[in-house]
Amino acid sequence: MLARHNHTHRVKIIVALAVAMAWQNGVAHADNADRIQPWSENPAYWQYKGQPVLLIGGSDQDNLFNHPNIGPDGLEAHLDLLVSVGGNYVRNTMSHRDSGNVFPFYRDPDTGLFDLDCFHDAYWKRLDALLALAKDRDIIVQIELWDPHDYYQDGGDHGGWSRNPFNPANNVNYTVEESGLIETVDWSAVHDPGKDHPFFQTAPSERDLILVRRYQERFVDKVLEVAFPYPNVLYCVSNESNDSLHWSDYWAAHLRRRSEEAGYPIQVGEMRFPNNPRHGDFQHVIERPELYAFLDVGQLNRPVQQRHWDNLQYLRGRLAERPRPINNTKIYGGDAVGWTGGYRTGEECFWRNVLGGAASARFHRPPAGRGLSVEAQAHIRSARMLTDAMNVFVCEPHNDLLSERSANEAYCLAEPGRQYAVYFPDGGAVKLDVSAAQGALEVRWLDVARSAWQQPQTVTAGSTLELNAPNKGHWAALIAKGQ
Repeated sequence: MLARHNHTHRVKIIVALAVAMAWQNGVAHADNADRIQPWSENPAYWQYKGQPVLLIGGSDQDNLFNHPNIGPDGLEAHLDLLVSVGGNYVRNTMSHRDSGNVFPFYRDPDTGLFDLDCFHDAYWKRLDALLALAKDRDIIVQIELWDPHDYYQDGGDHGGWSRNPFNPANNVNYTVEESGLIETVDWSAVHDPGKDHPFFQTAPSERDLILVRRYQERFVDKVLEVAFPYPNVLYCVSNESNDSLHWSDYWAAHLRRRSEEAGYPIQVGEMRFPNNPRHGDFQHVIERPELYAFLDVGQLNRPVQQRHWDNLQYLRGRLAERPRPINNTKIYGGDAVGWTGGYRTGEECFWRNVLGGAASARFHRPPAGRGLSVEAQAHIRSARMLTDAMNVFVCEPHNDLLSERSANEAYCLAEPGRQYAVYFPDGGAVKLDVSAAQGALEVRWLDVARSAWQQPQTVTAGSTLELNAPNKGHWAALIAKGQ
């Protein structure tokens, strides 16, 4: 067992040196205004490089950074494909569960044991490479620091607690007795919430496991050391956490404290597991804007159709007094298991988020989502075509302007009197109230599956406008004031 009596002092020195080096090197502190942050004119959306930006994306992995091929035929090509169809948003869990992944700590090849005092350089170089490649392409990376699926029951080639470096059975730094941890965790991260996992109870307000928490902080501080200089990074504490809210609060506060010390303003959010926005976990995050700059509501993409839209609008209402971005880093809908609802479910959720006032929409990786498949590319391209043709950042969801509409038939985003977008999940016909407009209106139909505009038509504004989708399938109509 290694001596550790000077560990706290050493960690403080490491953090202080990282901060001092950043300042000494003059790393773009003058450009903090260009960093990703809530838009100054409508903080329900993000701004980047001083301009409002809608985040749209999809990718084939959750932990994009941790793959051996970052070259032109690997990660670079994947990011280039995303950009080519209008995407600008990826998810990155700090995970190490798949074949070809590396761990964040050094592992002795003879004993197979990790040393939590020694980082594995390859892991951190991969993170830096992803952030650099994304920055060069104006892609926003949402980092999720703690993914419970890496710390509970085993999954993938390297995932799960039995293989995790923090497990006392797997490192030279502490024993079960010294750490307060356990060696066996064979239950689900999200489906067995009643069982305690001490690793997620290290905060002072819970078990106060000081020794383990120091190593957790060391890991998080290393992520920040790599990521802080990059302006294109959002920070989410967890992936679909069912663990204690004390855990979420502790790490949100830690991130904010380190941000202030380093002089790099960052945006911190959290994603809780319940798929009901009225659940206490959601209310907790909503009511603490001093900790959480945004909400990730990826789990709300499991309820579908009209309920999905209604949940999103409920959240927007709760945030109305102090708007914050609502992110969707995971939009389900694939062929993995029944609860994903199938591909069409995910495609509809994607569009309801775009027209429902969410700040981001990303297809979850296969097999639980569309990823960056050919079909996902079409939806991303079409969403960008629609939102580039209007100013979504001054619009609001306006289903109240639709009449003769059945549940889930159509959804509206509008700046009444000037511009309206109406999405049809599977064809249909509705009436749109355009009484706030005067004079000529241009109507354009977007064939979503083909990413193709039809010829525009000019109509004279009246009290209502009848909209009949040209066919079944995904369609969007853009109605704008004539020039």
